[in-house]
Amino acid sequence: MDFSSITFSFFLIFTGAAVFASVALYTRQPLIIAYIALGACIGPYGLSLVAEPALLSDIGHVGIIFLLFLLGLDMQPQALWATLRKSTVVAVFSSAIFLAMGTAVASLFGYSTQDSLVVGAAMMFSSTIIGIKLLPTTVLHHRHIGELMIGLLLLQDLLAIIVLMILLSMASGSSDSMGSELAVSFLSLPVLAGASLLVVRYILLPLITRFDRFHEYIFLLAIGWCLGVAEAAIALGLSAEIGAFIAGITIATSPISQYIAVNLKPLRDFFLILFFFSVGAQFDLTVLHQVLAPTLLLSALILGLKPVVFRYLLKGVSEKRSLGWDIGFRLGQGSEFSLLIAYVAVGGALISEQASLLIQATTITTLLVSSYIVVLNYPTPIAISDRLRRD
Repeated sequence: MDFSSITFSFFLIFTGAAVFASVALYTRQPLIIAYIALGACIGPYGLSLVAEPALLSDIGHVGIIFLLFLLGLDMQPQALWATLRKSTVVAVFSSAIFLAMGTAVASLFGYSTQDSLVVGAAMMFSSTIIGIKLLPTTVLHHRHIGELMIGLLLLQDLLAIIVLMILLSMASGSSDSMGSELAVSFLSLPVLAGASLLVVRYILLPLITRFDRFHEYIFLLAIGWCLGVAEAAIALGLSAEIGAFIAGITIATSPISQYIAVNLKPLRDFFLILFFFSVGAQFDLTVLHQVLAPTLLLSALILGLKPVVFRYLLKGVSEKRSLGWDIGFRLGQGSEFSLLIAYVAVGGALISEQASLLIQATTITTLLVSSYIVVLNYPTPIAISDRLRRD
């Protein structure tokens, strides 16, 4: 038996996930916690049974792509445009507040100016995967809260892309071209959306209408469209997540969009389990003590202040208080982009190992605690209480 094969890794992950999930359900814990805990136990910093979490992380990233594609299928372009106008104000001001907060905490603990700024930048974003995974698809997506959350998360994705481009430019020393690259990325968004609408109208919808009785063909067409637009977005300097969302929203007007959504959910869940496993596998618990104090303070501030900030900013754009709290708690954590920022920055020797570890520890801590808060208090597909379980 080849213990280093991808097949054996899949066996360990999904068998282990079934065991950990069973324990989580018996003890009334969120399933996301079980997958992250499994990664910490059998990943390279635990028992080292799965030695290549980076590969699994790349595979798991496909789950996020499918997730955003399914979200797009549940939205209409007119509704998204209306909510983006409000979301822009909230996203810009909240990002500035969390940037300042993260920078101040890192500076307080003696990190350099550059380390502190990168730590602050990593704290600006909330988790797309946690926020959307815990949002009921058949209840809230067609209501205002779902539209606002998606608008906020997409704008944060754009900000994260800007931060990553700046870091990559600094690492390569090519700062002269950074401005032109950012301009191209912003121009690429409407170009990609317009081109996608044309392809859907003149190619995809006629094909779906002609061959809708062949379910396997529709399934393959949907996957190809999702991944194709995601790759086109990457080529244009955007993110795969933005491309996948555009792919979904451009085909949402098709009468077969809900059939596609239902059939892609199991495939999405398969990849999301790998993603959460890789999050747990990337964290080295043995060195946590080196950044324990700043991690605890920064995590407490994020978990405590994000709901408050979003609640008051949303009130400022005429949203209800209850909706503001709901969105604030659902977005009250770090982001997958935070982990990516830490990886890119430390790889380019832009920040110290300690600063990278601080970002990772804070992000994973807030992901864990925030999942508990949302699952135990708000409607989610994986709520422990029958009263709160909504799919």
